[in-house]
Amino acid sequence: MAAEKTSKVNIGFVILLVGVFMAALDNGIISAALTTINTSFDVSATQGSWGITLYTLGLAVMTPIVGKLADRYGRKKLFLIEIAIFTVGSLGVALSPNFELFLAARLFQSFGGGGIFIIASSHVLSTFTKEKQGSMLGLLGGMNGIASVVGPNIGSFLIDITGNWHWLFIINVPIGIALVIVGFFSLEETKSYVMSKIDFLGISLLSFSILSVMFAINNVGRGGSFTEAIVKWSVLGLLVLGILIFAALIFVEKRNEQGDTIDPILPYSLLRKPTYAMTMVMGLLSGTFIGAIIFIPSFAQQILGISAAKSGYWMTPLALASGIGAGGGGYFVDKKGPVPTLIFAGIVGIIGFGGLGFFVDTKLLFIVFSVIAGIGFGFVLGAPLTVLTSNAAGNQKGSAIGTLSVARQVGLTISPAFFAAFIQMGFSKIGDLIPQKLQDHGIDPNTLPEGALEDLQGSSYGELQSKIDQIPAPEVRDALHEAFQQAAHSAYQPIYLTTAVMALLIIIIAVAFSKQYKKDAIESDRLEEQSQHPSDTVKK
Repeated sequence: MAAEKTSKVNIGFVILLVGVFMAALDNGIISAALTTINTSFDVSATQGSWGITLYTLGLAVMTPIVGKLADRYGRKKLFLIEIAIFTVGSLGVALSPNFELFLAARLFQSFGGGGIFIIASSHVLSTFTKEKQGSMLGLLGGMNGIASVVGPNIGSFLIDITGNWHWLFIINVPIGIALVIVGFFSLEETKSYVMSKIDFLGISLLSFSILSVMFAINNVGRGGSFTEAIVKWSVLGLLVLGILIFAALIFVEKRNEQGDTIDPILPYSLLRKPTYAMTMVMGLLSGTFIGAIIFIPSFAQQILGISAAKSGYWMTPLALASGIGAGGGGYFVDKKGPVPTLIFAGIVGIIGFGGLGFFVDTKLLFIVFSVIAGIGFGFVLGAPLTVLTSNAAGNQKGSAIGTLSVARQVGLTISPAFFAAFIQMGFSKIGDLIPQKLQDHGIDPNTLPEGALEDLQGSSYGELQSKIDQIPAPEVRDALHEAFQQAAHSAYQPIYLTTAVMALLIIIIAVAFSKQYKKDAIESDRLEEQSQHPSDTVKK
């Protein structure tokens, strides 16, 4: 009988893993097909980017809400509902006859994808023993991270095989149906017993706050330089609005907690807790790791000279290493605890990302440091932050882990805007570097054919390298390659050094609050013992 139950639990965990991978994959997989999708609907690149933006916004809004609903109504029930919504949304995206319905289906799909990872994490925390939770959460985090990293490669592969972008979404349908059927029989139902009413006002305020901030972040990258964009009302105004709405949310949640008649979506007692707040900060910082990894293909292309068609495959070492790191991080949490795991992950992250920024100029060094960075990324991504959040949250695990996911999503959304600005600033130096390098090689820039220098300086950095390769004079070509390489290093170096600094900040926070985190763990163990009483926890 015990063996049968163990087998059922193992199958259930596989269902969670597959669901997490499928949902996380869908935002990355579409990026490989954006051009094809835009062409099929005859829309501009700016319009087409809304297919990603709406999905991201939907994920951010639904994540904490679904986490709370799963705690209240049952994690198995909400997981199956989320998978069903995601599956129907995927079918709607694939069959969309026009761009408007395509966007509506993407938004609906995100309502399903938003809660899958959170419910899976909460389910592990409520089903598995403390000794196994770290490993299980590490595997979930690894699936989540690997899917984000390899999504574009899988998308390109499917389009190459099928020649049709619709298959990127149709493939989710049979998988989703299988997950619902098998999950219905293999997942155990767990939920927290709650007497209070649902916090509809808090849910609305949280949703509008997240929407305002995420819209502002997305507007940063829509034309113009970073410094010009940040002061526009479409960015600054929405950021201020989001902060004001969040302030109103705190006031409402404080009142709800005092009245004890409404179950708050974001408990005020958690917001006041330093360890919870710092874990959210670390979640945001960890989002920049994913933001930095997004630029790995262009880094390989510009720094190492890899062709655009093959540059995406150079994500593979990092993706595999992040999976190993996630599993190792979970095991490390089980044996040593979340704080030592974060410290170790931060050190590895500093070495990996710092190496990418300072030392990489050959393919071998790129592989070495990207593997190290991937291990550090994997260690952070899965178990340690989830366990710290769970310990701080007490019996509010679902909404707390949901907020952690939103914090990480905000970091992931903010960081590419900053990193793109670094790239723009780095390659803006090319105009000064070209004449300088030509003179270093004893070549007078004025002897070049008329208009040649202006043509090079006016080219985008994506076109510049191919134009330099076509120059027949080897001494001129070598000088221009040196100029390009120096500009490329100054463009990408700040990205990975900034990420290394974020890893250092995670170490500092983990060390500074280690005693408080230990107290949280003791209190969490005490609450878990109390929850064994039938009046505290309902399990079906």
